[in-house]
Amino acid sequence: MSASLSSRSTASVWHPCTQMKRHETQPPLALVRGSGAWLYDEAGKGYLDGLSSWWVNLFGHANPRINAAVKAQLDTLEHVMLAGCTHAPVVELSERLAALTGHALGHCFYASDGASAVEIALKMSAHYWRNSGQPLRRDFVCLAQSYHGETLGALGVTDVPLFRQAYDGLLRPAHIVASPDARAARPGESARDVAARAAETLRQLFEAKADTIAALIVEPLVQCAAGMAMHDAQYLQDIRRLCDQYHVHLIADEIAVGCGRTGTFFACEQAGNGGGEGERMWPDFLCLSKGISGGYLPLSLVMTTPNVYQAFYDDGINRAFLHSHSYTGNPLACRAALACLDIFEEDDVLNANRVRARRLSTLLAPVAAHPQVRHFRQQGMIWAFDVTVEDPAHAATFSRRFHALALESGLMLRPIGKTVYLMPPYILNDHEQTLLAEGVQSALAEALRT
Repeated sequence: MSASLSSRSTASVWHPCTQMKRHETQPPLALVRGSGAWLYDEAGKGYLDGLSSWWVNLFGHANPRINAAVKAQLDTLEHVMLAGCTHAPVVELSERLAALTGHALGHCFYASDGASAVEIALKMSAHYWRNSGQPLRRDFVCLAQSYHGETLGALGVTDVPLFRQAYDGLLRPAHIVASPDARAARPGESARDVAARAAETLRQLFEAKADTIAALIVEPLVQCAAGMAMHDAQYLQDIRRLCDQYHVHLIADEIAVGCGRTGTFFACEQAGNGGGEGERMWPDFLCLSKGISGGYLPLSLVMTTPNVYQAFYDDGINRAFLHSHSYTGNPLACRAALACLDIFEEDDVLNANRVRARRLSTLLAPVAAHPQVRHFRQQGMIWAFDVTVEDPAHAATFSRRFHALALESGLMLRPIGKTVYLMPPYILNDHEQTLLAEGVQSALAEALRT
């Protein structure tokens, strides 16, 4: 065909999270290959992937070790249904993930995407209470500004009007409590003070309505779609205590913040439970997706406690959890995930990332000092800052301008409103870190100028 790949795409593909009319003036970027931290277009121009391709690509594009693992699996078993059957990759992955929690969580239930994992956790929680003789516990609680996906159940616990307002009539509303977003600190307050205030609003809700509440769902440490709203880890300990006190499930949505993104493999690991050295706070349900397969294949899963699992273990089919989809626990996706776990171990990724993060934070110091930058923040391998733009019309187009200017400079970055964030893969070398930091500084200056 003579037409460009980009024009063919706009004529045939409905792109996600996009007002398609904008592609009349800014066509989608046609990419033909990837290598390491770089993506390349039809003309051969390279773009440093500062977003890990929507937060999924942890170890670079066309990673040789993940490639080899998937290719070997392809020659052995590409897929088999998981109902009544099993296979080595799904068993090995489940065993290794459970071991990473010290077996506090296990019995992984698989799906394909993050929203589906959230749906599973919500359904499991409500069904648990039904099986436990408390069918009135079917309400859910989420945080202000929360985002958990765009299927109907996930939208019900999402507090971003842009995503949910068109579907309000289809949704079951959730209780919304204050976010522990550290940016909400009053004069003289610390991030921990904000977290304590937010936890108190949850306590008040539980005090009034806990007997009808099934679960609270949170994104530990960072509410990503809320403009990378970061909070003190103490909040997780506080809400775990409240959930225990009022017998409410805690769902940790680690879809974006797990797999090392926030500095530990599971974000929840950064909150102790107050029980002693080495102990960790674990939720009742933990959702993983995105980085778990290294950006190779769609995969998500929910881990839960032995107590929850036992509530479904029975002779009666009506007490079983019957959620399913055809590609549950796909062997290729599980093998990619196992290859990622191997890389975490063999390359000591978490410690290497700490070194990498310190260097990139130093390189970004001029951005943090910019007079129109507010709340420069970092958690693990996530950096974010808010940009002050006084003129409303100028502010409304800031994100698009910054994105376009970054592309011109060879950077793949996509702000959330006036919040610029970086979520690079875990492989950036010193030169690539410098390119990323200098490119952000340049795109910011130009976006504010134009």
